[in-house]
Amino acid sequence: MASYNPTPEIARILGAALGYVRSVSYTVTARWVFYRLLQDGTFSAKAGYKSLLGYLSKARKGFWGGWRPDTLGDDTRAAVVRGGGYDSGAEWLRALSHYSTCSLDRWKGQPNYVEIWFEAAAMSAQFAFHANPNIPLLAFHGDVSIPAKWDAADRLVNRWLEDRKPIYVLYYGDLDPKGLSIPESARKDIEDFAWRIVDESGQGDPDEFLDEFHFIRVGLDTDTVLRYGVPENPERPGTFQWEGLEDDAARELIRVADDYLDLEAFEKTEERAKGFTDKVRKHLLTLRL
Repeated sequence: MASYNPTPEIARILGAALGYVRSVSYTVTARWVFYRLLQDGTFSAKAGYKSLLGYLSKARKGFWGGWRPDTLGDDTRAAVVRGGGYDSGAEWLRALSHYSTCSLDRWKGQPNYVEIWFEAAAMSAQFAFHANPNIPLLAFHGDVSIPAKWDAADRLVNRWLEDRKPIYVLYYGDLDPKGLSIPESARKDIEDFAWRIVDESGQGDPDEFLDEFHFIRVGLDTDTVLRYGVPENPERPGTFQWEGLEDDAARELIRVADDYLDLEAFEKTEERAKGFTDKVRKHLLTLRL
């Protein structure tokens, strides 16, 4: 296999890019790396993204300078692995006794039910890393589909019918015409679907549900763009994309969700679950197949 020998300038770009990749603890995409390089002035135009993709492809395939095929993530092409399992029932029992854990509903002790929805599916790893691990996440992948909106409405309604507590959906997306219209269109459809689901359930007042359903856009908006110095989208001047945020700024915005939570209640539920788990594991260790 021929080795990859980039020019000094490309080597500098790849070195800076790898530095950004290693600056966070989750897997990032090529698009995220491009926005870091755009922000530091390495690239200044749309054409730079295509050039960077070429550099990254050769560096990863050639294992150059610390780059590997798995250095960057691709959230859209994950394989669906099936057919695996344990070698025997005894092995399954051993695994069950060591790794099985009790899962209690973390939302029972919360004042609100909270979900995080976001437009930029490529940043799923960032949201999963920074958000409280108990909060459900929904990536829109651009225009969210009708089945996905129906599923979201059904999920929120079922939670509300069970707990009768306020629901907060915090939304994160790009600041551009599409990024503004996508959540509003989705919100309207989801509210319409939820109204019908509640009405058909016969278990509650649809208008009461809507009174307790809160859809909040956390960012991006004009305020957050100015506050964090988000660079313009080079493909569309005057617009701004979520990936343009520095990671510290993104974490701060994502953690806004904590304002609607009782974090101590989560910890207490976790302690109860651990107590049940320990008891069951001790019992499982006495079984023999």
